[in-house]
Amino acid sequence: MTSATAHDNRTLLMELRGIDKAFAGVKVLADVNLALHPGRVLALAGENGAGKSTLMKILSGVYRADGGSIILRGEKVRFTTPRQAMDAGIAIIHQELNLIPTLSAGENIFLGREPRTRLGTVDWPRLYRESSKLLERLQQRLDPRTPVSQLSIGQQQMVEIARALSLDAEIIVMDEPTDSLTDIETDILAQVIATLRDAGKSLVLITHRLAEIFRMCDDVAVLRDGRLVHQGPASESNEEHLIRQMVGRELADRYPYESPSPGDTLIAVDDLVAPGVEGVSFHARAGEVLGFGGLMGAGRTEMARAICGDVAVGSGRVRLRGREVRFASPGQALRAGLVYVPEDRKQAGLLLDHSVAENMSLTALPAFCGPLGIIRHGQERAAIQQYIDAFRIKLSDPDQSTETLSGGNQQKVSLAKALMCQPDIVILDEPTRGVDVGAKREIYLLINQLKREGKCVLLISSEMPELLGLSDRIMVLANGRITGEFTRADATQEKIMTAAAHVEAPTETLVDNTKETQAR
Repeated sequence: MTSATAHDNRTLLMELRGIDKAFAGVKVLADVNLALHPGRVLALAGENGAGKSTLMKILSGVYRADGGSIILRGEKVRFTTPRQAMDAGIAIIHQELNLIPTLSAGENIFLGREPRTRLGTVDWPRLYRESSKLLERLQQRLDPRTPVSQLSIGQQQMVEIARALSLDAEIIVMDEPTDSLTDIETDILAQVIATLRDAGKSLVLITHRLAEIFRMCDDVAVLRDGRLVHQGPASESNEEHLIRQMVGRELADRYPYESPSPGDTLIAVDDLVAPGVEGVSFHARAGEVLGFGGLMGAGRTEMARAICGDVAVGSGRVRLRGREVRFASPGQALRAGLVYVPEDRKQAGLLLDHSVAENMSLTALPAFCGPLGIIRHGQERAAIQQYIDAFRIKLSDPDQSTETLSGGNQQKVSLAKALMCQPDIVILDEPTRGVDVGAKREIYLLINQLKREGKCVLLISSEMPELLGLSDRIMVLANGRITGEFTRADATQEKIMTAAAHVEAPTETLVDNTKETQAR
């Protein structure tokens, strides 16, 4: 990525020197130095818990560093509030959305900075007019008067980005901005980032998607265990080099696929109709990973929620082990041996203000109860520690609040919570969203373990290599319907995308890249 800006790209805009930070006695950052330049996009990479988000929160005034200094435009600064950092020209888009669901998109974009009339009241026409302009820059065709609660996760992410753009900041930090975006929305964001860079802005992009680093960024810095282990031009690196820097070891097999030993059919869905779902049918067997592909809004999550009783089913049948069921709640599904791990861990997967231990054992408490309903705490704690060790969850103590964990470690807790009740059927909705390459592989190995144990895994994923690399069969949805079904041997990225777009493609354009994907 080259810059067309007339600015001197090597002029130092901000420098972080010797930054230290600890939480509850656990060192999160140690002597970190980082340089930001105008007209440059810096990728900040690292495993979950490496300290990336913490460093950016110090830069933007959310946290105060325990040691070190921040130099902005040649002068030492110390931010004690996010507002101070904002006034200094720093904007941050957090990984976990910070929108108010009951307010409109426009109100969220200008929250706390609403334009005023001469009488001091909110200038609503101007607020919505300016919001529309910002959303149009992101190619979003949505009414800024729409409540955020009615928007998709991807649209909400675009509202967050529009809010940052409204600040006209000199330094813009984007923490996993593409996690919830479709490929088309990611392309739009890449164009916006290029425009901002060419206007002389300094951008920091935190992402686990390594391909985005080489597509969108000029420079890359890598944190490992709270220390800066690499910073340099992205053009002088590659994915393998970055992975070695991030995890301190080689990851030879990114997608460790194991051949299935399928057993009996555990779940069969016939002509399911529900909100966003229009007559979906499929079956899946014990010891099988059935993947579900499709574009955002295709109906995959809606299908999963209907199956587990989170939304009402209009018509159709769901059978578990040959017996027809219709769940009124996810709790009923759980008792029947089916668990759904939702995509949005913050809103639907976890109780963030509760401890890690409380979250993890929540679904399995009956298994830890004695005859009189008394919880066997020793047995419960042993099971919790077993999952903490197996998932390599980084924390100081099982009683640590879940909201203090990194996004990827929260995702691991969400998975552990679902699996502790020993379900037979596991629906994983974007299980590696916001998870680093090392943790992703741990989740992939876990999926293989579930296969070996004879579990049935329904894998919803928007990452094509992940879908191709792990699935035994793949179903593709578009507009709430199944538009394609492929065996592992037949599946290619082109075929899946053609089915996802629900258009016919010439046969000669379909190239079988399955072996290439598996090799990666």
